[in-house]
Amino acid sequence: LAMSEHKAVIGWKRESADFTYASYNRDHDWAFEGGTRLRASAAPQFRGNAAHPDPESALVAALSSCHMLTFLAIAARKGYVVDGYRDEAVGHLEKNANGKLAVTRVELHPVIAFGGAKVPSAAELAQLHDASHHECFIANSVLTQVTVVPG
Repeated sequence: LAMSEHKAVIGWKRESADFTYASYNRDHDWAFEGGTRLRASAAPQFRGNAAHPDPESALVAALSSCHMLTFLAIAARKGYVVDGYRDEAVGHLEKNANGKLAVTRVELHPVIAFGGAKVPSAAELAQLHDASHHECFIANSVLTQVTVVPG
């Protein structure tokens, strides 16, 4: 039984005179529930527009965002006060075991600012990240190896 549904509408229209691999446009639109729209493209390495997010970066952002949101929920339940959270996540597109290109690894580099009197020790912080990774819906949905490198 589904807990919730999450929808996106993806739209593309040819803007080039012809349709060859070298000529067709990669820019397209992502529309989300609530009205948010984003212009997206392929990664620049695949003839995309660097000014727009690409699906690979979106996957990295989704993993990082999910980890952060899960971390915040767990930290709040444990009585920690988080004042700030920043992650410079990095995804690696490389060949997987089957020789296919895939985002095989994502490294999260969270730097967290805690407020209040209760601050986690290094071991407690590692446990918070471990629990966050194991409870993150997106991490539980992909085969990509996700590593947390505390900042």
